[in-house]
Amino acid sequence: MPGTRKVMEGTVVSTKMQKTVVVEVQRTARHPLYNKVLRRRKKYLAHDEAEECQEGNVVRIEETRPLSHRKRWRVTEIVR
Repeated sequence: MPGTRKVMEGTVVSTKMQKTVVVEVQRTARHPLYNKVLRRRKKYLAHDEAEECQEGNVVRIEETRPLSHRKRWRVTEIVR
């Protein structure tokens, strides 16, 4: 379906770059053989134009066009 963008929620783990934050997103997945629930996590670089995010904030990020070599997400709102 064109026009829909992926949206994820995660925790800001680094704000050391200019206008960029590192967001760690956790998800749960079931092991294919043992059916144990596993916590999986991945880090995404997200664009933060106003530089208002701080480490520890829970933010919502949205998929966008490539902004740099690794940055393809932008912060849409700070949840808490």
